[in-house]
Amino acid sequence: MKTFVLGGGCFWCLDAVYQQTRGVTDVVSGYTGGHLPKPDYDSVCAGTSGHAEVVAVSFDETIIGPEVILGMFFVSHDPTTLNRQGYDVGTQYRSSMFYQDTEQKELFERAIERNQEHWSNPIVTEVVRLPTFHVAEEVHQNFYAKHPEQGYCQVIINPKLAKARKYYAEWLTA
Repeated sequence: MKTFVLGGGCFWCLDAVYQQTRGVTDVVSGYTGGHLPKPDYDSVCAGTSGHAEVVAVSFDETIIGPEVILGMFFVSHDPTTLNRQGYDVGTQYRSSMFYQDTEQKELFERAIERNQEHWSNPIVTEVVRLPTFHVAEEVHQNFYAKHPEQGYCQVIINPKLAKARKYYAEWLTA
């Protein structure tokens, strides 16, 4: 079992994609990379905590490879925009990959190199050591599955799911 901690804008978006991915055993929305010892949604959204909205994606490598997990990451958000994903603006929405060891760091760096060819602008995804991971409030866990009719889900998340399906349909369960 491996776990990657990834930030690609609002954590609801990546959560929605990975919750529907074969071989993914757990997805936890959370915060990391900031300076507050106990961040919460309000402090992170205000942009004052320094934390990014992230998901911790755990997966079974005998079912799905890390390259697929990372490929899905790069099609599920725009890794070329600094501190922004669509209408979500601020460092909390930065494209980020938080590694736990040297092997993960190298894997993440190779994924950036591999995926750069799909983008005309440079990828600005940060690759940094994982500091403390803080689990987000329960309302943010599996948000899309609980609220698919909500406006944000319809307008922002559904197109990201469609794009993930376009490239990784064989890995998505729904």
